[in-house]
Amino acid sequence: MDINAEQCRAARALLGWSQDQLAASSKVAKATIANFESGKRTPYERTLADLRGSLEAAGVVFIPENGGGAGVRLAKPRGGA
Repeated sequence: MDINAEQCRAARALLGWSQDQLAASSKVAKATIANFESGKRTPYERTLADLRGSLEAAGVVFIPENGGGAGVRLAKPRGGA
């Protein structure tokens, strides 16, 4: 599943990450992230996978389109209450 620009922005917001933080974590240029999130460009599939992988590693769960729209949420903490 690809991620869209809205999911990327929402995922960063859930984590409290700036574009700089996502760029450092994913090894994707900040300009690429900014252009993607603003709708100016769609990154290559590999770049989208890098962004998604980085956000998922930080605890974001991507929710596919299911009639109510694609979305994001934070994963439940493991082993805790």
